[in-house]
Amino acid sequence: MKRIFHIGVGNFFRAHQAAFTQGLAGWEIVGASLRSAQMAEMLAAQGGSYTLAVKDRLGTQFQKIDVLRDVLVAPQDPGAVLLMIADPTTAIVTITVNENGYCLAPDGILDLSHDGVAQDLADGTVVTLPALLARGLERRWRVKAGPVTVMSCDNLPENGRKLAASVTAFGKAAGMELAAFTPDFVRFPNAMVDRITPATTDALRQEVAEQTGWADAAPVETEAFAEWVIEDRFAGPRPAWERAGAQFVSDVAPFEMRKLRMLNGAHSYLAYAVQLAGHTYVHEAIADRALRADVQALFEAAQTTLPPASAQDAVAYGQSLLTRFENPGLKHALAQIAMDGSLKIPIRWGGLWGSKDGEAVVCKGLAAWVTWVWGTVQNGDTLTDPAAERIAKICAAAEDAAAAAVPLLGLISSGIDQPDRGRMVQEAVRRAP
Repeated sequence: MKRIFHIGVGNFFRAHQAAFTQGLAGWEIVGASLRSAQMAEMLAAQGGSYTLAVKDRLGTQFQKIDVLRDVLVAPQDPGAVLLMIADPTTAIVTITVNENGYCLAPDGILDLSHDGVAQDLADGTVVTLPALLARGLERRWRVKAGPVTVMSCDNLPENGRKLAASVTAFGKAAGMELAAFTPDFVRFPNAMVDRITPATTDALRQEVAEQTGWADAAPVETEAFAEWVIEDRFAGPRPAWERAGAQFVSDVAPFEMRKLRMLNGAHSYLAYAVQLAGHTYVHEAIADRALRADVQALFEAAQTTLPPASAQDAVAYGQSLLTRFENPGLKHALAQIAMDGSLKIPIRWGGLWGSKDGEAVVCKGLAAWVTWVWGTVQNGDTLTDPAAERIAKICAAAEDAAAAAVPLLGLISSGIDQPDRGRMVQEAVRRAP
């Protein structure tokens, strides 16, 4: 039996990578949480099994997922997590910890001044993902457990390359054996993942109990659509994920760019613009005519920036996204999407700013983000963002949202933070109703 060790056992992993692996002979998954023990405890009480509720306009299908054998909790037993990476039975390490978990600076390289990274370097701990992987890989190299594949499944452009650079940078800074980070020993393929997966609610738990007779504490709801495009560059064996619909390619970038700029870009736009309009869920937002027109304008702008490999079907892809957004079965909360905006916005909108058609819609989106951030801080509500403290200071020093626009955009990169663009957004904030 070969093993996949997955770091970040949240809903997306359980709706996507675990679902793709379910039923593939010869493979099992062991998971790990970098923070909370709550998910591990809930799944342990159920033997690692849970319900996947797949929802579309025709109704809901309930699938039992039981490929997950165990879930470790890194803060409770970091040694067990390192041993799992070093175990020769582990052939692949996969990761879903969201963009914030990679501890990257705005230029996309490891931020050695990050509090967690600095702590890991000073104390020899494994608080952060780069430290965990670097120390685990070095241990695997020393015990001669054989080559391994480490694959990011997060919404980062060139996620494999960035993860490799981050882990290697940590290893160098910590004085580790660099042979543990070479392509002969570990490979970091890029991957693009796509499946809309809301947070679990008590209403979902009740629905699952009523429809299946099982009081599942950790069900997951998702859409019928699922996509996984993977760079075919593995260090050893892998599951036959293509049997579940995964696509193996030589270059993930065109698919990654299409998804980030269209699906994720539209989601972020709605997350800020629509909450100001009083909507709660994505399906409500896309029913708003004005906002739907903005999303279509964003799609059209994104299509002009895509490479030929993904531009050829971008129009059809955009139409499919509208259908997916309309899905009334999924209660996909806009507040969930709005988290970590200072990290997500440059990745999702940065490439559109240089497009003539994209400038207006991105400016409008940035104005919505500024206004939403300002209102959140002024109301005393919690802002979930790695730059939350700096955002709060900027808003406290500004007399209104428009005055905060330029310094707020200074927190993000990818060309969005240029002064002339900041002034354009400032004017858009002033014009907003």
